[in-house]
Amino acid sequence: MSEALGCEIYLKLETATPIGAFKVRGGLNLLSQLSGAERERGVITASTGNHGQSIAYAARTFGVRAIIAAPEGANPDKVASMRRLGAEVVLTGRDFDAARGWAEAEARLKGYRYVHPSNEPLLIAGVATASLEILEALPDVDVIVAPIGGGSGVSGHCIAAKSLNPAVKVIGVQAEKAPAVYLSWRAGTCVETPDANTWAEGVATRTGFELPLGILRTYLDDIVLLSEEELRQGVIFLLEAAHQLADFLMSKLKLPVNEEKTRICRVPEGEFDFLGYTFGRLYSEKTGEAYWGVRPSKKSIKRMVEKEGIIREWKKREYFEKPSTIKNRKQKALARKLLKKARKPRDSKGGY
Repeated sequence: MSEALGCEIYLKLETATPIGAFKVRGGLNLLSQLSGAERERGVITASTGNHGQSIAYAARTFGVRAIIAAPEGANPDKVASMRRLGAEVVLTGRDFDAARGWAEAEARLKGYRYVHPSNEPLLIAGVATASLEILEALPDVDVIVAPIGGGSGVSGHCIAAKSLNPAVKVIGVQAEKAPAVYLSWRAGTCVETPDANTWAEGVATRTGFELPLGILRTYLDDIVLLSEEELRQGVIFLLEAAHQLADFLMSKLKLPVNEEKTRICRVPEGEFDFLGYTFGRLYSEKTGEAYWGVRPSKKSIKRMVEKEGIIREWKKREYFEKPSTIKNRKQKALARKLLKKARKPRDSKGGY
């Protein structure tokens, strides 16, 4: 990536956190500082997935009841994850902002401690710890680039990074089709848009929020809007150059999450093409389990792909299923055949 972009590039892999997103920092910080009375009342919030997982994870950690309002079209795997973490998930409204309205009304009606997804100082302080780690590892960093949904994450970067080094520039990136924070930042007041029709569901917000907006107006250096095509090309570049699959692509594919680093080989059945890549079921040489995986299609750049479509040492975020649990006899036979082939030692040309 550094060579391609002509500068030193470092990735802050928040995918390595317990829920696979930076939001967990905010949830843990907020729940840890609730009063006994607030914990007894329980918490309620709204989310398309990542913030909700953060609150669910933190609530389970501190033994607090959590209710998450999610839009009716929310990613089913993120919904399942929130429920696995112990939260009560209510699907309501056409999008995040509609779900947020329901959660606010429910909090007033039943006395829950409402956790606003962005207007929460403790959330912002928690996610700001990511910047502390960046500055600890790279004291001379010049620029921090962060995505923008509601603005809490980039607000945290602004406060922490510029407190330690005022010369650091912080640049936010937002989807062109969900520009509420950009418009609010430019206007100096919260702006609401009629929709947020970006495929990057994790940043699809229709309105700016007061607290992060005040921080961004003071400290943020710039906001860059990206078209849907630029977002797609960014995902592909990140995959090719760093072997990392951006979270909103996995959200678009609606695949469950499991993390492991291993060598994989592709299965020639059940594949589909997306953004110039082929996605399909893969079988692991290391564990003997099946995964969803990805390889560049024939028309894509192939320098990271070895003979027979092998992608090595890729940190995956995928669902797995043991061949022994496959019910279809033909698929089970294919799985065992491919698994046997995958266990063969690699030849000198990198194939199996």
